[in-house]
Amino acid sequence: MSVCKVYNTSNNALPAYESELAAGMDLRANLSESIVLHPGERKLIPTGLFMELPADCEAQIRPRSGLAMKHGITVLNSPGTIDPDYRGEIKVLLINLSNEPFEIQHGERIAQMVIAKFQQVSLVEVTCAEELSDTQRGAGGFGHSGTR
Repeated sequence: MSVCKVYNTSNNALPAYESELAAGMDLRANLSESIVLHPGERKLIPTGLFMELPADCEAQIRPRSGLAMKHGITVLNSPGTIDPDYRGEIKVLLINLSNEPFEIQHGERIAQMVIAKFQQVSLVEVTCAEELSDTQRGAGGFGHSGTR
């Protein structure tokens, strides 16, 4: 298991895996007072967390399914990416897609964070699409493989 240094300026516990095989850790709001997110409104919610990710990892910020289903609250740039060289505070861009205002309290679980390895690649430009290898799927996209 890799190590990730975290500086926590909030009084919330550090994010943790809630089950043995969980992929994500919940992020909590770090607020001095509650915030109301009105229908259609988006706000950047602080977590009070600063981290140093391993050089080959990113942190993906994703919606919590319960907030999305029950209240229409989701992460706007989902998944948001935190690069390993970022040292600022982790903040979560939430949007209210419901017709009702939603109040976010200090310590409330607002998003999931998944740490994932990535690989950088070198791009090599070719002169035409025919230089790309053939596959069974080819250029088919957006529903090409059907629904069943």
